[in-house]
Amino acid sequence: MAIKLIADSGSTKAEWCLINGKKTKTFYTQGLSPYFLSAEQIEYIINEELKPKMKNTEPDEIFFYGTGCSNADNVKLVKKAINKVFTNASVDVNHDLMGAAKALCGHEKGIACILGTGSNSCYYNGKKIVKNSPGLGYVLGDEGSGAYMGKKVVQHFLYKTFDEDLMDRFNAKYNTNSDEILTAVYKQPLPNRYLATFTEFLVENRGHYMIENIIEDSFNDFFFNHIYKYRESWTMPLNFTGSVAYGFRDVLKDLCNSYELNLGKVIKKPMDGLVKFHR
Repeated sequence: MAIKLIADSGSTKAEWCLINGKKTKTFYTQGLSPYFLSAEQIEYIINEELKPKMKNTEPDEIFFYGTGCSNADNVKLVKKAINKVFTNASVDVNHDLMGAAKALCGHEKGIACILGTGSNSCYYNGKKIVKNSPGLGYVLGDEGSGAYMGKKVVQHFLYKTFDEDLMDRFNAKYNTNSDEILTAVYKQPLPNRYLATFTEFLVENRGHYMIENIIEDSFNDFFFNHIYKYRESWTMPLNFTGSVAYGFRDVLKDLCNSYELNLGKVIKKPMDGLVKFHR
């Protein structure tokens, strides 16, 4: 039986699962985004952070699902790096949205959505992605994501829209000011990740009407700009993965009930579904 290695990689962290018969082992490395790393850097990270943990086990097949792997040049770059490390393995590199679709839908038709630091969605026909609403990134899009919700939290603070209670809670938690926030957003690297950290404030203050409004409005924006673009959303199950989707799955359920949509799976991360798919 072939030994398989599956990777689900974001920009920050990559999860790897080695399947050897009935046994599985999970490993973590830093994220391997071709937008930020060269082939040589990716090769180095795999050699330093993954290979030693595998203890000389050589995979026969590798399935890599990663952010940034939607264009041919990036796929080629990642594949080249992996092939340098695992010289005898067949390597398949695909976008993280395809990983989400396979994990959520398996071989069935359905809508697959990612709601994490960013957001993305597609209609999957059981074999391939047929339709994809464009992900425009945190500046122009990413509705329903951690960065999107975090931006709303920061706006409420900076505009002093929060009531006195929430302003006090925000100040007690973050002890920050407009200068620090604006510097982090406009001058520091990875502002989308910085904004997404403020979703923690939403989690900690559930039940307050302003907090509930931010979560619900953000998901509504995602539904109207993405879900409703798929005619299939009225007849197919809507499936979600990502920390934001999972953390606020009760809101997703309520919205789907309100709009008479069929909510399918909501999972925190795709790996379990990918293992099942490739077994």
